[in-house]
Amino acid sequence: MLKSYGKILSTIVIFASAMLLTACPERTSIEHINRDPGRFVGKEVTIAGRVSGGFGALGTGVFQLDDGTGRMWVYSQNYGVPGKGARIAVTGRIEEGVSFGGRNFATILRETRRRH
Repeated sequence: MLKSYGKILSTIVIFASAMLLTACPERTSIEHINRDPGRFVGKEVTIAGRVSGGFGALGTGVFQLDDGTGRMWVYSQNYGVPGKGARIAVTGRIEEGVSFGGRNFATILRETRRRH
């Protein structure tokens, strides 16, 4: 009887681990993206770090994220601009040649999801 509980428990642990791993997208360093941005254009990536500045209004704006390897601007259309110093992770698609608020950004991540 204990063997069957052990098998059931093992199966549950394996299943739960698999679900957790598939729910967490792999993070990419900003340095890696900046080194070859063309390779990432149109692809979904996740980056994480500390907000070093930003601007916007009415839930739309851009902010700069610093992960210790580099900095990247993030365009947020639905999530607002987090405060300076906030530690966050964002998922989105890499785009090149974006303009916002009268400024041009060579490479930017267009946010699709945010994790605090």
